[in-house]
Amino acid sequence: MTATAPGRILILIKPDAVTRRLTGEILRRIEAKGYGLTALRVTTPTPELLAEHYAEHVDKPFYPGIVEYMTSGPVVAAVAEGQRVVEGVRSLMGPTDPTAAAPGTIRGDLGRDWGTAVIENLVHGSDSDDSAEREIAIWFPELAR
Repeated sequence: MTATAPGRILILIKPDAVTRRLTGEILRRIEAKGYGLTALRVTTPTPELLAEHYAEHVDKPFYPGIVEYMTSGPVVAAVAEGQRVVEGVRSLMGPTDPTAAAPGTIRGDLGRDWGTAVIENLVHGSDSDDSAEREIAIWFPELAR
C-alpha cells in the first residue's frame, strides 16, 4: 500500500487577525495539528488580486465590502501541506460566522461579530483541492502546478 501525496491549502490570515496580533496563534494551531507551512508572505492585497481570488463574487452586492475589508491592512498568505489538509484546516477554522463557530476552533475562540457590514472572521482557507491550487497560483505564482 502506497501513501498518497500530501495536499495543499491556501490560508489567508485576514486584516482583522493581523491587526489583533493573532497571526502567530493561528499558525501555531495549524502547525500543532501537524501540517507543514511551505510558504509565507505578508502583503496588502490589491483590488486586482482580490478580483482574481474572488472571481465568482465580483458581481455580487457584497463584493465591494470584501475588497474594502481585505485591502484595509496587511494579510498573511500561507501555504500548508499534509494529508487531507483542506478538510483539516477548515475544521480548525470553524464555520464562517464566528458567533456560530464552536469553542476550540480558530473562529470560535478568537473571533466575534463586530457589527461590520462584512463579517470579519480572521482567516480564509481554500474549500477544495481544486480551489487550493487555483488560489495558490494567484497568491504564490512561483508555486503554481
